[in-house]
Amino acid sequence: MKRAPSWKWIVLFALVIYPLLPFIENLSQRWLGVPLEKQLTTIFVFCILALGLNVVVGYSGLLQLGIAAFFAIGAYATGILTVSAYPFQIGFWGALIVAPIIAALAGVVLAAPTLRLRGDYLAIVTLGFGEVVRVTLLNLDEITGGPRSLNPIPPPWVPDFMKEGLGVGFVGISPDFYLYYITLAILVTVLIFLTMIEKSRLGRAWMAIREDELAASCMGINTTRTKLSAFAMGAALAGLAGVLYATKLTTTAEPNTYDFNYSIMVLCCIIIGGLGSTPGVLVGAVVLLGFDNILTPLITRQFQRWFPSDVGSNVLMAPSNWRWIVFGAALVLMMRFRPEGLIPSRRIQLELHEEKAPE
Repeated sequence: MKRAPSWKWIVLFALVIYPLLPFIENLSQRWLGVPLEKQLTTIFVFCILALGLNVVVGYSGLLQLGIAAFFAIGAYATGILTVSAYPFQIGFWGALIVAPIIAALAGVVLAAPTLRLRGDYLAIVTLGFGEVVRVTLLNLDEITGGPRSLNPIPPPWVPDFMKEGLGVGFVGISPDFYLYYITLAILVTVLIFLTMIEKSRLGRAWMAIREDELAASCMGINTTRTKLSAFAMGAALAGLAGVLYATKLTTTAEPNTYDFNYSIMVLCCIIIGGLGSTPGVLVGAVVLLGFDNILTPLITRQFQRWFPSDVGSNVLMAPSNWRWIVFGAALVLMMRFRPEGLIPSRRIQLELHEEKAPE
């Protein structure tokens, strides 16, 4: 008897084939007012960002509240390396390699002097680092453009035959179209890489530190080096997400975009999805970003039809003002009724719900 295809393969197939079906895009354009393709690309980017934070918080148990700083470093490194105002102009593919390395180095610089801190103290330092990076980017006007940001960031270079439609006549090729596939391919690559790391010696060392750092050190694990590698890996993935985000926007966006709210939103993704669970992190990111980028525009357009005179004057009639209330309520409910997350890691689930011994 043949096994039914895994839901993961079904979802991947749907994501691959979706842009090739113009009628779905037309429906999304009519309902959302914006192409669903762009919204999905944003969700993919934040999935990569959440996976990076999950390495630090979920795998290693280190509370990191400054992931937005490395996201910003990746975005601004992309701007400096690609815009015409600077001599580098190495293009998207070059920035895709260099910017995550720069973010990883920044992660090492942050982690090296702070690894002795634990719990709330480490969280406060990383939170402060995020604000320092944001203010620094804002004040380095001659380098970062300050509130004006760096732009235009060029789209990814692709071969000419891909621009001509890949032989599919009914598909309209645009930079957003192939950026969608590039981002999806990078997300799948990151998932495969993290799955391999999770089963490796390094991944097991991260989890050992999360469960009991003293016991891990007694077993011969170099805790300093292991935690440093977790910070570097998380920062590199955040920098990678920053490259894709800046390329999608064609600008670095102004520094205040990368504030503490981004760090908290990504933390909510991994708590709701499941700490240490790769599928759970993806589900958490899709749920929160789907609400923010897809469901909110739908509700807004519906309110504009029902209450055309109240939407602009009444703050309660703007669903975008509800986002933090919804995120906070979801977080409280999850911590109360399902603290292990929607799709929990087996290890975390056993820690939170110890199996009862047979009578």
